[in-house]
Amino acid sequence: MIDFFKKIENSLIYFLFILVIILPFFEILSRYVNILSIPANQVIVQHGTLWIGFVGAVIAARSNRLLSIVKNPIFNRSDSFNIIRYITHILSASIVLILSTSYFKIIQIGIQYPSFVFPFVTEWFVQLVIPLSLISIWFYLIYLSSSNSKYRLSVFILSILLCLLAYFIPFPTSNIYIFLFFSILLILAVWNGLPIFITLGGFSIIFYLSIPTDWSTNFEILSSISDGAYRIVSSPTISAIPLFTLGGYILSKSNISSRLFNFFKSAFGWFSGSTILIVVFISALFTSLTGGSGVTIIALGGVLYPILINEGYSKKFTLGVLTSCGSLGLLFPPSLPSIIYSISAGVNPINFFKIAFLPAIILVFSVIFYGLLKKPSNSTVINFNYKNFIQCLKIVKWELLIPVIILVSIFSGFSTLVESASLLVLYIILIELFIFKDLTIIDLKKVTVEASKLIGGVLIILGFAMGLTGYLVDAQIPLKILNFAKDFIASPLVFLLALNILLLLAGSLMDIFSAILVIVPLILPLATYYGIDPIHLGIIFISNLELGYITPPVGMNLFLSSYRFDKSLSVVLRSSFPFFLIRLIGLLFITYIPLFFY
Repeated sequence: MIDFFKKIENSLIYFLFILVIILPFFEILSRYVNILSIPANQVIVQHGTLWIGFVGAVIAARSNRLLSIVKNPIFNRSDSFNIIRYITHILSASIVLILSTSYFKIIQIGIQYPSFVFPFVTEWFVQLVIPLSLISIWFYLIYLSSSNSKYRLSVFILSILLCLLAYFIPFPTSNIYIFLFFSILLILAVWNGLPIFITLGGFSIIFYLSIPTDWSTNFEILSSISDGAYRIVSSPTISAIPLFTLGGYILSKSNISSRLFNFFKSAFGWFSGSTILIVVFISALFTSLTGGSGVTIIALGGVLYPILINEGYSKKFTLGVLTSCGSLGLLFPPSLPSIIYSISAGVNPINFFKIAFLPAIILVFSVIFYGLLKKPSNSTVINFNYKNFIQCLKIVKWELLIPVIILVSIFSGFSTLVESASLLVLYIILIELFIFKDLTIIDLKKVTVEASKLIGGVLIILGFAMGLTGYLVDAQIPLKILNFAKDFIASPLVFLLALNILLLLAGSLMDIFSAILVIVPLILPLATYYGIDPIHLGIIFISNLELGYITPPVGMNLFLSSYRFDKSLSVVLRSSFPFFLIRLIGLLFITYIPLFFY
């Protein structure tokens, strides 16, 4: 039965990706080649992205890959019994069940008052993916909670019981003791591996049910949380997220890193220290394409580590630079966190990338400069060989066009951000499948499923962060924070310093996507009050959060590097700390000298 469901989910994700890749491409053709345009093209793509997000989240749940703050997955079918773990399983299943059943209120209204999102397809039918996916996730959470059938049955029964209590006890968390009890339980569960989207949904439930009203029931109030997840389709740029991520994942499974390194070495090998320059730039390119999810360290580590060692760099330096560069480049297009920030802050992603380009270059060159200072005395230098250069160029020429396609299509006005993403993915599939033949159709299907896990994990966080944001706005939390800050922070410079400290902590403790979605709505009014441009704020935001990946002692890339290179965490910490300091200096520079960039 499980295998049957997996086949359905995989087939659905293949179809959805084909849909959101092909339709924007046809939109470009219709504009320039004058062929028939597809009605409601953009709307179909946006709703296809919604389906990719929730079906991808189901695939992530079945693979135990839902994003969480801690690194050890909580749903692993373990036989051992732990009370905190047991409570976490019950809370997870209960929250997901509450969110799924609450959305049927929206479906009911949609059936009573039908509207069409595109020809022959009603809005309520498209929205069905939300409750059905959440029910599927609920099933997988229970199934993966333990290999013991009695354990799973108890989680099943208790999650249903808590769901019923949430609906039939009027506003239960309005009682301060119940509010604190469930809040503390939720915090304990977070540190025990509770997925981030469930955390956001859980706190939304606690907060919304803490304010009694005479005009609505628990059921009606809770339906607004999941309804926020549907609002992710309101952004015209949302579909760029799965497309760019898929493109990055395909490249990470190819041999592009070796080909690029050989080309750049043939071009710049005459320059002493060229290896570090090449390694940093290739890492930054991969990070921008994969969204800083750690794929850069996993995919490139095995290739670049021996290259640096053979060039004479110490093991400590090599480990440090590869750990640091695993999160370098998130300000370059088409960075996923930068797009999500732009959506959250209401700024044009293309304008963001234009202004962020120079700060991104500065951060990259700060690492390169330190690398050049640390280059070995016996660093190899090769004479420029024109024939070798041309030969390497002929091999890699197709992949050298990837950043050109990204930059030209986005910044020239030739296509929208989503259309550029579609064009890029089609191009990458073409060259890796038919020119280099690094991948087969079977490999491509596997990569698509693998990418869908990250995409689903991110988009479902985005959806339920909107539900929590809705509560924060209704409760006027940003206004209260603003009034508080006015009393204690008089200078924009002091505000920026406090912001840097806050974001470094958030970046080291939280996933970058949830940090953006939760913190931006709270900080944006403050930044506006202190006269800080939203794009400059975004540059500071992303720079801090990418530095958070290597912030001691719990930055995510520190753990990934320890795993990838089979080194103790203490060794990784010592190796990466100089790069942390170098990038911190670069961060302070772009924070306090904004006029240099505008």
